Amino acid sequence: MSESLSKLPSVDQTLTAASVAPLLKRYRRDVLVGAVRDVLSRWRARLRAGAENPSRDELMESICADVLTHCGRWDRPSMRRVINATGVVLHTGLGRAPLATKAWETLCNAVRYANVEFDLRSGQRGERTSHVEALLCQLCGAEAVAVVNNNAAAVLIALSALSHGRQVLVSRGQLVEIGGSFRIPDVIESSGARIREVGTTNRTHVRDYERALDEHTGAILVVHPSNFRVRGFTAEVELEELAALARRAEVPLVYDLGGGVLEDLATWNLPAEPVVRDELSRGADLVTFSGDKILGGPQAGIIAGKRELVEAIRTHPLMRALRCDKLTYAALEGTLQLYRLRPDVLPDELPVLGMLVEPSEAILARARALAAAIETVCDWQVEVVESRAQAGSGALPLEELSSYAVALTPRRGSVDGLAQELRAAEVAVVGRIERERLLLDVRTIAAGEVDEVVSALRATRA
Repeated sequence: MSESLSKLPSVDQTLTAASVAPLLKRYRRDVLVGAVRDVLSRWRARLRAGAENPSRDELMESICADVLTHCGRWDRPSMRRVINATGVVLHTGLGRAPLATKAWETLCNAVRYANVEFDLRSGQRGERTSHVEALLCQLCGAEAVAVVNNNAAAVLIALSALSHGRQVLVSRGQLVEIGGSFRIPDVIESSGARIREVGTTNRTHVRDYERALDEHTGAILVVHPSNFRVRGFTAEVELEELAALARRAEVPLVYDLGGGVLEDLATWNLPAEPVVRDELSRGADLVTFSGDKILGGPQAGIIAGKRELVEAIRTHPLMRALRCDKLTYAALEGTLQLYRLRPDVLPDELPVLGMLVEPSEAILARARALAAAIETVCDWQVEVVESRAQAGSGALPLEELSSYAVALTPRRGSVDGLAQELRAAEVAVVGRIERERLLLDVRTIAAGEVDEVVSALRATRA
């Protein structure tokens, strides 16, 4: 073993090798030294194990090759494009809503310098919200809007601006936990407000709010249960009734919609979700909702409602910490512009909506085409099976979408190994494993991605 270890080159010898030395013209020396040390450490462990005994030249050649491979990964981004074959349309792990082509275009315009806070007409400093405010006010029926980096931030800054040091009334049945273990009570407490629970887990009445209202009340908060439903012996106060109470008490009524939609989903035969415009017209003073769920845009938290309240939020010190950058505003503007289209045209332009409403017959045809193409390149058991897709990310929690998937059973190797190889492909393919089969749900695979899925499968060894 000691003889083998003695063949290991030094760090300097490796750095000056003919194949490695050119890397010093591109990368910092200290970074390369770290890479070489990592490679040498791995080879030292292999040689100590005694399984290999290469010659000195063979060892140097292998070490240099490993250094080149190691450094070659540096130029490959960690965040890569993924083909979503899970059947979950708004997959949080895969970035939720895929952006529309229109959003890509506006995003590209902002990649370099852009008039994010500059008024091109006057030559004076502008306001970044101006790029989306008119659109959002038109679509939401709001007097004013503010945009922050997600909906939790929207609730946080709204309550901090309106209720810091005061109590917020919220139904006990609405103290929900959202994705990533974030809980509404934690968000409220972080705002500097105090929670005053009213009612019970399953039943809350207007008299519960009336009893809790006092001079210390800063706001009434309503939370839409976007990621669960309570059924049976339940009661909640109608928004109109709660709005009337809030007006009498002269406290703002804030409605956290969670996902939030700008058009009635019933238009496309999807389950109803609160429409932003409708909830404002029913009496909410402010609504908060996400940009990257059913709306189909980038991650953002949108606050819409009365001008006086929105202005208090926009001038709050937390706005600087929670505001969005130019890329988010650009993608959001491009997405919102699509909502001027007729409802029958919108699914063709907005990927999220398109996936949610695509007819089962079209999905079946695409699944059969994918299965036939796979059979020409792979020796596996391939079949088209019925599947159940989901909206995901807490949207439409009780709704499953009929779908079709291509089920793959490798004739050698394991299904886990196949799934891992597909995730490592140049364009990663992420499916789901059920009953020892890898399912590629076609509802979330675009027509233009079918050939890429086949190419990824062609390159596997399973």
